[in-house]
Parts: sequence; C-alpha cells; structure tokens
Amino acid sequence: MTLGSITLEPHWWWLIIAVILGVLEIVIPGVFLIWLAAAAAITGLVALFVGVPLAAQFLMFAVLALLATYVGRRWYLANPVASSDPLLNDRAARLVGEVVTVAVAIAGGEGRVRVGDGEWPARGADAPVGARVRIAAVEHGTLIVEPL
Repeated sequence: MTLGSITLEPHWWWLIIAVILGVLEIVIPGVFLIWLAAAAAITGLVALFVGVPLAAQFLMFAVLALLATYVGRRWYLANPVASSDPLLNDRAARLVGEVVTVAVAIAGGEGRVRVGDGEWPARGADAPVGARVRIAAVEHGTLIVEPL
C-alpha cells in the first residue's frame, strides 16, 4: 500500500492501527479499544516476522480481537476496579435509607412516593398520602418502603 510516495507493507499498517487504537483508548477510555489494539499489534508483529498473506492477517486479527476481548472481559470481571462511589450510576440504589413522602396512598401494599421532584412506584405497609416513610430497598424500579 502507498501513502503518498511512501510504500508501506501490510504489517506496518497493523502496527499503525494498533498505535491509533491505543491512543483512542486513552482519549476515549472504555476498556475495549485496548484489546483491539493488542490484536492489531500481534497481527502486525507476526506479519513482520513470519510473512503471513494479507487474507490470513485479517483472519488472524479477527480471531485475536475476539480472543483478546474475551480474555480482557474475564480479567475485569475477576479484578473489578475499586470505586470510591460504587453506586454512582445506580440512582435507585442511592435512594436506600432516604425518607420520602407518600404521594399516592399505599393501599394493599402498593402506591407512589415523592422523591425529589418526581414520583416512584412503591410497595410496603399501608400508609396515607403525606405520610413519611423510609426507603428500605429497590426491586426492579419499585421502592420498598417501611414506616418511620
């Protein structure tokens, strides 16, 4: 392949792609592109030292990308990243322990409570409108409440 007046062998393209994917992983962190970068780098190095045909390089990259992504996912599941706020993206779980007001009477175990400027479905002991209750748990988007 040519780049202007420079002719690059396919293995150089794989290595360039690996660097680009590595830089993108740094700029747009998502812990995914790094595995594709590793697959591209290995493909480029194998092509450089062994001289694999282009079609085999594409097949090698596809297999390595799948393998690297699988291994990376398994590693991250086994070694989760510690967080100072593990409930950051779980708004419902963050509500546990909050005291809220019943907006629609809880009758027969079901009703609605006011949380901030919105209302959430709630289950718990019967309570009249205006009663204060504490959120004890969250199940499938429904707040489980208990009397104060």
